[in-house]
Amino acid sequence: MKEPGPTGRQEYDVSSEAISPESGVRLHDEFGRFRDGLVAHCYRMTGSYQDAEDAVQETYLRAVRGMAGFEGRSSLKTWLYRIATNTCITALHHRSRRVLPAGLGAPATDPDTAIHTDESIAWLEPLPDAALGHRDSDPGELVVMRESVRLALIAALQYLPVRQRAAFLLREVLSWSAAEIAETLDISVAAVKSLLQRARSRFDELDLADQRSSAPDLAAERALLDRYVAAFEAGDAAAIRSVIHDDFSLEAVPHPVWFKGVHVCLPFLERNAFAGDYRALPTRSNGEPAMATYRRDESGALVAGGLWVLTLVDGRFSRAVNFHDARFVIAAGLPARLPA
Repeated sequence: MKEPGPTGRQEYDVSSEAISPESGVRLHDEFGRFRDGLVAHCYRMTGSYQDAEDAVQETYLRAVRGMAGFEGRSSLKTWLYRIATNTCITALHHRSRRVLPAGLGAPATDPDTAIHTDESIAWLEPLPDAALGHRDSDPGELVVMRESVRLALIAALQYLPVRQRAAFLLREVLSWSAAEIAETLDISVAAVKSLLQRARSRFDELDLADQRSSAPDLAAERALLDRYVAAFEAGDAAAIRSVIHDDFSLEAVPHPVWFKGVHVCLPFLERNAFAGDYRALPTRSNGEPAMATYRRDESGALVAGGLWVLTLVDGRFSRAVNFHDARFVIAAGLPARLPA
């Protein structure tokens, strides 16, 4: 396998004694076409961008090793998704579910509450839209891809046991039949239907009120995001107030403490996020508006600090989750440093 390029996207080496050169070239070409969808699928399964990339790399290696035994009873795409699904199930066997701060308990009511870092928690990660690339993707598939990686949905999926999660995603996102899911999971059709029933019941219990019910207006989203970015750079709490809901929530990974309500969130931003010389760039992540933040260091350079993913509901933002990790800024196709 070749080293990843500057964006972190992986290229693949088809050289292998297990398959013919012709089969290797076909697999390489087909895998390139399906790669974005596989990354999105593995991200839905794992809740981690890095884990999804690792699972897709392992999927490719397993496909190379198993290509000689591929009998063509299903499409190559279906075969690859089966491999990817089982790769994720194996990887998740002994891992904790990934969470966002809101999944850990009630919000803090005092904007002066001390913030601390907890790296022992398995945190949910964002999936920058640029990380998918959307090469040769069908427009309809792109819409499904963006909608099915929204943060609220990914966080909710983490509450499902792994096999329920797999069955649910294969059915509800990829529209597979119960028979196809049964073959993938090596269980009966009746067992698949039981998994789906339990998964849907669990989803009914979860609060997914901020899930979008209609296609996004990208132009309107960008206009509102530009206002949020400008207000953030200016440290203008009043301007931010004009684009957020009353029950706006503020979270930051890897900090367990989070806040809800403008009466708490805005004072916290004024005393913390607005303290310092910041710049922000608009982008997109998880099919939602996002911004990358940069803070000036001692040398005068602006250094990437993290990626904020914003949830838009009814014309205003209802939630902001700040992922304090420059890797996600780079994955969004943005520079690690801005010129002084």
